[in-house]
Amino acid sequence: MAFDLATAAAEPAAELKARKHTIAVAESSTGGLLSAALLAVPGASAYYLGGTVIYTIPARRDLLGVPSDLLKRQTPLTEDYVLLCAKTIRERMKATWGIAELGATGPAATPYGHPPGICVLAIDGPVSRTVRLETGHGDRVANMHAFTNAALALLGEALAASR
Repeated sequence: MAFDLATAAAEPAAELKARKHTIAVAESSTGGLLSAALLAVPGASAYYLGGTVIYTIPARRDLLGVPSDLLKRQTPLTEDYVLLCAKTIRERMKATWGIAELGATGPAATPYGHPPGICVLAIDGPVSRTVRLETGHGDRVANMHAFTNAALALLGEALAASR
């Protein structure tokens, strides 16, 4: 399956640059693909401040600095949880926007019982948005691409809504 990183991120990247906005990324099941897409666009240093892969609860605690007691109160794969991650990465990096993703790429379900092919995305900044995506399959790489594309689309929607 071909996935052109720079093409996928071109429009939101151009708008971030034009508006002199910055972004920070906290991603899980996309494994860095969202950051890679944003960085594949020439001139990414104008808008991309940094990112991290928060694949595990210890990573969310240690890399985002979210206290363990707060993490324990979160329900896995909920919009509130992912929005907390987006807000936290935005604040930690002092970015205009924070975007976060948690999901199950497959082929197996999560330890919490979520089927493969499910993802929750959130963006926090001048406007906040969340979206839940279900592909209905466990093709790991296809889901990583679908989740990344959905995150970039959500970024575009949030940028448009904040004009």
